[in-house]
Amino acid sequence: TTTGLILFFQSGRPLGAGVRLGLGLRMNRTKGDEEEYWNSSKFKAFTFDDEDDELSQLKESKRAVNSLRDFVDDDDDDDLERVSWSGEPVGSISWSIRETAGNSGSTHEGREQLKSRNSFSSYAQLPKPTSTYSLSSFFRGRTRPGSFQSLSDALSDTPAKSYAPELGRPKGEYRDYSNDWSPSDTVRRLRKGKVCSLERFRSLQDKLQLLEEAVSMHDGNVITAVLIFLKRTLSKEILFRELEVRQVALRHLIHFLKEIGDQKLLLDLFRFLDRTEELALSHYREHLNIQDPDKRKEFLKTCVGLPFSAEDSAHIQDHYTLLERQIIIEANDRHLESAGQTEIFRKHPRKASILNMPLVTTLFYSCFYHYTEAEGTFSSPVNLKKTFKIPDKQYVLTALAARAKLRAWNDVDALFTTKNWLGYTKKRAPIGFHRVVEILHKNNAPVQILQEYVNLVEDVDTKLNLATKFKCHDVVIDTYRDLKDRQQLLAYRSKVDKGSAEEEKIDALLSSSQIRWKN
Repeated sequence: TTTGLILFFQSGRPLGAGVRLGLGLRMNRTKGDEEEYWNSSKFKAFTFDDEDDELSQLKESKRAVNSLRDFVDDDDDDDLERVSWSGEPVGSISWSIRETAGNSGSTHEGREQLKSRNSFSSYAQLPKPTSTYSLSSFFRGRTRPGSFQSLSDALSDTPAKSYAPELGRPKGEYRDYSNDWSPSDTVRRLRKGKVCSLERFRSLQDKLQLLEEAVSMHDGNVITAVLIFLKRTLSKEILFRELEVRQVALRHLIHFLKEIGDQKLLLDLFRFLDRTEELALSHYREHLNIQDPDKRKEFLKTCVGLPFSAEDSAHIQDHYTLLERQIIIEANDRHLESAGQTEIFRKHPRKASILNMPLVTTLFYSCFYHYTEAEGTFSSPVNLKKTFKIPDKQYVLTALAARAKLRAWNDVDALFTTKNWLGYTKKRAPIGFHRVVEILHKNNAPVQILQEYVNLVEDVDTKLNLATKFKCHDVVIDTYRDLKDRQQLLAYRSKVDKGSAEEEKIDALLSSSQIRWKN
């Protein structure tokens, strides 16, 4: 009879189900000798007298072994875990080291056969390798040289490799991603721009210590990075409470929230800190995100009653009133422009809408298109001046630029003409006539208009500089005549055109005996 040895091994423990090793030895022993042999073996054998848990382990191992038939075609009735004659499991690390060299040739042949197969169905018909498979090598996912390959290996054209156990890297190589860094070390690494996880800081005490270290470094980027981490991992109440006593970090958080536009959290923070004015300003700033004019007007109306300072409250009210006026003016002018019956809109079509424009731009628009309208209309420049209390200098400067652009010189003249209580007229410019001359020249005013306003400049040196710069020859000649400066008049004679009226005027003055020259 054929006697089989059933050996149990797995890391020094009995395997649940025995794996049979067929020795093919015919031994003529009595039943008593066989019993003595089995009982004296160094391996524990399976018997039907084992406990129930041993039987269940046997069944589980049997199912695992039988499942191998789905992958390979084995002529043997049993799937075996083989051991060498030295008692070492076939496929173990020590056995593989000794067997690799001798089986390298057979490995190459097996791989060439695998390359000729290109479908899963052919995988089931792989030729039986010269060395049998093992359970341990199968569940490791790799086989020793010469044994069957896994499905991924069979479909791959890459050559088979011998895998040795991979040694772990030194712990120091993983410190960048480990939990070993203290708050001070973490902050220093963040300052250097290195990767460093903050997730290990879970307690409130650790997080606050991390924030203190960041503030002590005086690096805004590091402080902001830590604040982002705290904002994500702490509740609003705890975060606000702790930042209230840390003003540096608090200022960084406020600036960060303004930059990212997180108005909701910013309002909650100001409300917690009882900063009513900043709370109102943050709420007012949200109007910038509203594009629809009517919706923006309604939003501004809600801002009028917020706790602003006295000066800011006046500005908010003016903003609301201005937008309300702009909506009315825009609707009316759009209608007039589309009708084409107004001369000013035909000659100078509008280039942009007046909505959401600043007050000065609105005043310029009104002086350009509605300068002659009565004071009672919303679009009248005088009405805007009185409603928004525009200073005289700002009004004159804006109106001058608008009327000069239209070359309405009569309107410019009327702008600076005033009457006293006796009815006498006099020209007065709150912005100074030197500014008037520059604006007129910028808008290509005629020389006669320029000379009139250059003559109104009181300072002599400024008058001469402007007259020379803008070639107001008559003003220069008359000024040197009044100064009785013969040398300067002779010098200026060379700057005028020969044979011109200006040259004749200079010659007449130089030859006159009625003028007593200083030099």
